[in-house]
Amino acid sequence: MKPKVLQLIDSFHQGGSERQALELTRLLHASGKYEVFLASLSAEGVLRESIADLNLGEIPTYPLQSFYNRNAVRQLRRFVQHLRAARIDVLHTHDFYTNVFGMAAGFLAGVKVRIASRRDTSGMRSPNQLRALKLAYSLAHQVVANSESVREALLVEGIKSQKITLIHNGLNLDRVSSAPNETGAVTLPLEVSVVPENFVTIVANMRHDVKDYPTFLRAAQRISQAVPNTGFLLAGEGELRTSIEQLAAQLGIAERTIFLGRCENISKLLNVSQVCVLASKAEGFSNSILEYMAAGRPVVATDVGGAREAIVDGETGYLVPAGNPTLMAERIISLLRDQARARAMGERGRQIVEEKFSLSALLKNTAALYDKLLCGSVDQGIDLKTKPEPGAVVTG
Repeated sequence: MKPKVLQLIDSFHQGGSERQALELTRLLHASGKYEVFLASLSAEGVLRESIADLNLGEIPTYPLQSFYNRNAVRQLRRFVQHLRAARIDVLHTHDFYTNVFGMAAGFLAGVKVRIASRRDTSGMRSPNQLRALKLAYSLAHQVVANSESVREALLVEGIKSQKITLIHNGLNLDRVSSAPNETGAVTLPLEVSVVPENFVTIVANMRHDVKDYPTFLRAAQRISQAVPNTGFLLAGEGELRTSIEQLAAQLGIAERTIFLGRCENISKLLNVSQVCVLASKAEGFSNSILEYMAAGRPVVATDVGGAREAIVDGETGYLVPAGNPTLMAERIISLLRDQARARAMGERGRQIVEEKFSLSALLKNTAALYDKLLCGSVDQGIDLKTKPEPGAVVTG
């Protein structure tokens, strides 16, 4: 009888955690080794269509406004009942809210294997939230970290090393591969009257200050002075967009700064980009970096989170200190002025993604963790005696 595995996600919005969880759901379903279930805290989001073909049946939703009201208790009771009724063997959660809610429910329901996840290092959680996470981790049998820097953060917070398994994100290369009939054009807003020759692109949500669009824009101001035919593509949405637009106007680069909102076709966007950027103050492991590299684009990224685990500085792009627009601009300018070197960096980056961050590695390493814990080795870091799959570091 196949083990029953349930993935609990926050929503179906286009976030890195959500996309990774849904990619994993698809992989587990396709493997045929598990009976796969899915549940969410919110039914909203465009990614729901991406798993419609899996025929997973009803996807239950447990909406929360707070952890501290009657509704939270009612939703927790509903989820506990669902876990028991479905006889779930493995519960896997993927972010802050699903970790806290899911590990509590999994513990109360007596789920045999409970796996939480951590995808950020610092800068996004209050002290109270960190305490709630620590409690959630205490109810988990394992915590999956998606980068070495995240694993180190967990150790600093007091999580035992044997309880942490490192599995890097996996990337679906089809997501960034241009279709044969694509011309490479990306649709620009109507107010853009002059199309630049070069594009520098950043893909990041506009919901959190940690993404640090101001540093990117201050770098863009310097780039526009040094390489005047450059435009800046900002792909992301969120409540900070207005303030980011205002800063672009204050810096005198509004005409060069193009706000695309949510990007529906990442391959077209990256196909027209000469250089791609990550400006974050903190990260776990950036999916955007992998997408940039997989599309064959050189990357200039802040040296935060797992960036160093993907980018080889000077070989596939450049790493710069967070909050340093001057050095960021210098690195981008050097790539715009030496496009042969930029292309060589991009080609090497794609090779690294194919070798280390494939979906097959994500599936094999996750399945190895599931199978190890299902065999009874709970509370133990996975310890493969054979050579680990590319893209994973195991501890224990």
